[in-house]
Amino acid sequence: MPLNNERPTSTSTVASEDQNSDTESSERCDSLTSCSDVDCSRQSFTSNSSSKHNSPSCSPPKPLTLDEVMASARDLSNLSLAHEIVVNHKFHLEPPELPQHSLEKRVKDIVHKAFWDCLEAELNEDPPEYDYAIKLLEEIRDTLLSFLNPGANRLRTQIMEVLDMDLIRQQADNNAVDIQGLASYIINTMGKFCAPVRDDDIKKLKEGSGDIVKLLKEIFRVLDLMKMDMVNFTIQSFRPELQRQSVEYERAKFQGILERTPGALDHTTEWIKASIEEASQLMPLADKSGDSGKGKKSLPGPILVLNTAFIKLLTWDESNGPLPETLMTDEVRLLEMQKSLKLYQAVASVLLIVCSSIGEPVSSLPALVDKLKKMTAVLLEGMHATEFNLTESLRNVSDLICCEINKSLGERNFPFLPAELQGTLKSLICDVALENNPMRTLVEARVQQYFRVVLASTSSLRAPTPVPPGLGLIQQELRALGARFSNLVNYNKKVYTPFYISILKTLLFDMQEPGANPQITHQPNGVQMSK
Repeated sequence: MPLNNERPTSTSTVASEDQNSDTESSERCDSLTSCSDVDCSRQSFTSNSSSKHNSPSCSPPKPLTLDEVMASARDLSNLSLAHEIVVNHKFHLEPPELPQHSLEKRVKDIVHKAFWDCLEAELNEDPPEYDYAIKLLEEIRDTLLSFLNPGANRLRTQIMEVLDMDLIRQQADNNAVDIQGLASYIINTMGKFCAPVRDDDIKKLKEGSGDIVKLLKEIFRVLDLMKMDMVNFTIQSFRPELQRQSVEYERAKFQGILERTPGALDHTTEWIKASIEEASQLMPLADKSGDSGKGKKSLPGPILVLNTAFIKLLTWDESNGPLPETLMTDEVRLLEMQKSLKLYQAVASVLLIVCSSIGEPVSSLPALVDKLKKMTAVLLEGMHATEFNLTESLRNVSDLICCEINKSLGERNFPFLPAELQGTLKSLICDVALENNPMRTLVEARVQQYFRVVLASTSSLRAPTPVPPGLGLIQQELRALGARFSNLVNYNKKVYTPFYISILKTLLFDMQEPGANPQITHQPNGVQMSK
């Protein structure tokens, strides 16, 4: 770990997933679906050659040994950690905290209290005993040495000389151990290693009371924090190199899992299969000269199928089964996006109902619309939870909206909304809770349309995608979410395209006529197979 003149910056910010970090962390993936990538994926799709990365085993599954299971678990853990470091610039580790009333925490507290009580009892004896104190000093010495860079030989030698355990044991036998002096040296040495964020802790240690047991306990607490700082500093140091190699690294790790677990792409295959069926409905009729080909649609191309598949993730729920295996490292991010999108859609539905029902008295006042938007978002926060009462919350939203509108009308000396209109407005807002509500269906369809356009755009320097009519009220939020989702999709494609192409080749070839000798021709949005 660097010394004071090159100390790591603080990493104490709580790890979070926000719009800025997602957009910032994946800027290098914006050009993922560039022309060369599309050409590459199409070339892979039409190729008959196999690849190490796109050849899932077709042989019957064999029983897995315990070693294979453990190796796959290690690969999955490493894959998840590496992916998180790459895509989340705010990722860092925090000291583990056990639940307050858990058995593990109670046992830990009891054991620690017993140790410190024994240390205090030993030092209070006449003459003092130093068995526990020597064990502590030895552990502190090893921790300090672990902070050193390989070339810090002078400081390493100094630490070994001052905290020479053999010498300290001899001093203990003669009741000549200067515990306070050793603690002072340890604190000064910690000050050379610590990150700037720990300066206040070091200062408090230097100003500590004469109670040596409390001082040693605080030294250990700060050392634990410094260990975590060192880990996070190491993560920051390795992040640029990991980013340069992340795609190949993640692909190789997943390939290792797939080789040991042949069924590791089962959910991904089902996800793509359902997306082929959905994308096929968007394809035009195939233009064939033979009568046998009339009325048949061209098969969708890989880009259309994959974009359709990723769009499905925005509304994924338990009824669709587990998430595809290739999205397991982004499960938390996808869930957060789903929650946000569900909230934005509900807010847009409510505001569209208000603006269309009331008209100019509301739509002509941007400040009022913005206030209604914030109020609605606050009251509907958490609507994704199963225990959330959406109907009751929408009823509260409708009451507040009518109240705010009447207040605004009164400030401008206009008459309040008629009671009949208020009743109709409240009823329309509450109906948003219904699955087949026309306004809700309209908003959701246009949101899907927006994300299709976002994913179809391949330019890394593209202008912001315009939102469809009616979604202007959530334009800012939708664009931020679109950028996050696009970055996630692009990076995922970069890593897993060989696996997707292999699955697509198998599924699309299975859909051709029996006995046909397939020839693949490209169309603007798809692939046509003919004899």
